[in-house]
Amino acid sequence: MTDLKSLSVPAVYGIGLNYTAHAEEMGRAKPDYPMFFMKPPTSVTLGDEPVVLPRGLRSDKVDYEGELAVIIGERCKNVPQEEAFSVIGSYTLALDISARDWQLEWGGGQFCRAKSFDNFCPLGPVLVPVSAIPDPQDLMITTRLNGEVKQHSKTEMLFGVAALIAFLSGSTTLEPGTVILTGTPSGVGHQEAPPRYLRAGDVLEVEIPEIGTLRRSVIEEVIS
Repeated sequence: MTDLKSLSVPAVYGIGLNYTAHAEEMGRAKPDYPMFFMKPPTSVTLGDEPVVLPRGLRSDKVDYEGELAVIIGERCKNVPQEEAFSVIGSYTLALDISARDWQLEWGGGQFCRAKSFDNFCPLGPVLVPVSAIPDPQDLMITTRLNGEVKQHSKTEMLFGVAALIAFLSGSTTLEPGTVILTGTPSGVGHQEAPPRYLRAGDVLEVEIPEIGTLRRSVIEEVIS
């Protein structure tokens, strides 16, 4: 295992609707191809920095998505699916924080504004080598909010890790340190009745036993 402080992130690719139950809870059909969006490197946090609820450009519907993250280990392009694992540097955990109002109401059908606020991509707690995870589609991922389990699923994705790397590298260079967020299971706060969006004082945890537990507190942005 390696400390995250060694990681430099040039790009973040997020994958939407990559678990059947999550696509269903969001009222969306299964995509024919991986549906991806990008988050800027400025959204990434590698230490104990909290999730920050945006107040400059306000969102009152900030949600959580616990995910397995893949870190690209070498510069690559047009990677065949059968060779995809050779370009992975490590695995870690991620929270894909999402402002649902900007995603579903005000974003014009685009995800990037909703996903790209500062501190909206916590990673951690460590980097785990590829050898420690023989099959990334055979893990259990759990997300907890204030200690209550909200997401609990096997990492059975519509498009597995190898397929995602082959797709994202198609005619596109992936630099070392590129992060791929592989999608989230069902159980997001937006789908509760009523929806349960993040509040200052909340604590989020994402766990895969082979990697550890990513833990982040939630605060409101202070506008000076």
